[in-house]
Amino acid sequence: MNLRTTAREVLQKEDELNEIVQLVGKDALAEGDKITLETAKFLKEDFLQQNSYTPYDKYCPFYKTTEMLRNICLFHELATRAVERTAQSDTRVTYAMIKSRLGPLLYKISSQKFEDPAQGEAAIRAKLGELAAELKESFRALEDECK
Repeated sequence: MNLRTTAREVLQKEDELNEIVQLVGKDALAEGDKITLETAKFLKEDFLQQNSYTPYDKYCPFYKTTEMLRNICLFHELATRAVERTAQSDTRVTYAMIKSRLGPLLYKISSQKFEDPAQGEAAIRAKLGELAAELKESFRALEDECK
């Protein structure tokens, strides 16, 4: 339920932010708002879109769905927290810094949908669990670097 609530809040906030982006551009947004837009992009393009002609997407078991959503929400939580925690320091964590330093990790978040359920539940849970651990460690290192 918490994951669904978080996803819904992100998508609602994105609707509000899109109006602002159209008026003044994305660069005028706060860092947290940029993270919200990135999370909404993950949700819309990588989580909600499906292709029934592919083996990894025509059937998505509940465990894969929840693990994918958990990783997307974890990214949102960790990125927002990193921006807030370093807001008063000399070197702040920004969306641009997250995107440049953690680019391969962001790609992994968007690519998690390509895990084929035929691998089995244990294998998928392990891979998506490793991604969650990597997210936590990467954001911890990024925050430590900026303190």
